[in-house]
Amino acid sequence: MPSRIVKKRSLIPGQTSELVIDAPHIAAKAQPGNFIILRVCPEGERIPLTIADTDKQAGTITIVFLVLGKTTAHLNTLNEGDEILDLCGPLGKPTAIHKVSGPVICVGGGTGIAAMHHIAKGHHQAGNHVVAVIGARTKDLLLFEDELRRFCPEMLITTNDGSYGRQGMVTEVLVERLESDKTVAEVIAIGPVPMMAAVAKATKPFGVKTTVSLNSIMVDGIGMCGACRVSVGGKTKFTCVDGPEFDGQQVDFAELTQRLSSFKEQERISYEEFKKSHVCNCTR
Repeated sequence: MPSRIVKKRSLIPGQTSELVIDAPHIAAKAQPGNFIILRVCPEGERIPLTIADTDKQAGTITIVFLVLGKTTAHLNTLNEGDEILDLCGPLGKPTAIHKVSGPVICVGGGTGIAAMHHIAKGHHQAGNHVVAVIGARTKDLLLFEDELRRFCPEMLITTNDGSYGRQGMVTEVLVERLESDKTVAEVIAIGPVPMMAAVAKATKPFGVKTTVSLNSIMVDGIGMCGACRVSVGGKTKFTCVDGPEFDGQQVDFAELTQRLSSFKEQERISYEEFKKSHVCNCTR
């Protein structure tokens, strides 16, 4: 069903946007870890996006997306007051959140930081001590720092170029935090697949439960197409109905990476054709 965009915010001009969407039926039931599937136009594809936040009283959900291909570029042409053609959710199994004795470390990279936000907020509301570890290539690409500071008493920030926080990768500060505190209950990582794979590898020697979110491989989101299959612990799982969250140390990241690159060329061509044909709203 069509859903109206209540608010739009450019987080990184031309690259990353935040949409607050009027979707009371989803906001009423959505839990941390859930995602939605949307379609921008009748001829468009369906894409999954993790719910970054909800406001049950206002009846809204928040999503954050990176302009990476044709569909996200098309989505980014919509403005406040415009409608998204189809919005389905909440989908997927919610994050397993309960009160634990030790800290919960939430690791985010790229737009995964926004997706991680809802989970970190959920752990805070459950009474857990939440440590946020976020990273980006440079300071200008860092997302949701202020939002996370509201309920994360510890913020560990890295940038590849050292322009903000500590220079380096999120895995470096994560390992140091795990070395200094043997009481950490869980590590949750959301972001680019290479980052999640690196986090799972880094936490393995510590024996800490590590959860990753794999919604980037999904297509229909309801278990019909089978495109989101992934090997977890040697068994085939379907990300949309069995996940999107899995034990990171059981995921076959090599297979996942290979499958994600299967249609790169077709995606590139589709995006280039869209950019050629699209007429910017400001010129109309």
